[in-house]
Amino acid sequence: MKKENISDAVIRRLPRYYRQLTDLCASGVVRISSHSLGQEMNITASQIRQDFSCFGEFGQQGYGYNVEELRAEIGHILGVDNDHHLIMIGVGNLGHALLQNFKFSHAGFTVDAAFDISPAVIGSVVNSVPVYAMSVLDSYIEKHSVDVVVLTIPQAVAQDTADHLIELGVKGFWNFTNVELSSTDPNVKFENIHFADSLLTLSYRIANR
Repeated sequence: MKKENISDAVIRRLPRYYRQLTDLCASGVVRISSHSLGQEMNITASQIRQDFSCFGEFGQQGYGYNVEELRAEIGHILGVDNDHHLIMIGVGNLGHALLQNFKFSHAGFTVDAAFDISPAVIGSVVNSVPVYAMSVLDSYIEKHSVDVVVLTIPQAVAQDTADHLIELGVKGFWNFTNVELSSTDPNVKFENIHFADSLLTLSYRIANR
């Protein structure tokens, strides 16, 4: 199957597989069947086999999957071994918390710099990441490889900021502005995070249990 034909649902299950396999490796599990993996993740064995078949042949009939090898394969598909370079724009409460606590390296990202307009944070260092003024952002991007920009900025400036960054050559955005960002360039990719969606999903489930 060509990668462009792989459904979004399959792609969104890949990080779940990677996370589960990471936990299994840490627990010392050497091999696992699709049935057992499905029970761990509340996914059917046939769904797991179907998902994996999108990317090639994994495992052996009667043996199952080598956990460490499968984790490495899924990680490679996800690009965690590509050493993506990332910067953050907006070092307020959320941005600061992400820099301080989120393990970007576990997902294959190196956080090189952060940018803000507040004199209170410009010049500071958060978890080894230097915070620069927005006024030097353009020159920074011109001189450094930036694969992804994390946006934790006000909604009112989100799309304009993204458009400007796209003009500078940025192709990936992890967007926490609660605005559905978009671009006419098909090579530009957004992951728009909406915390309320997750909470409303929980609301539905507890209201209809």
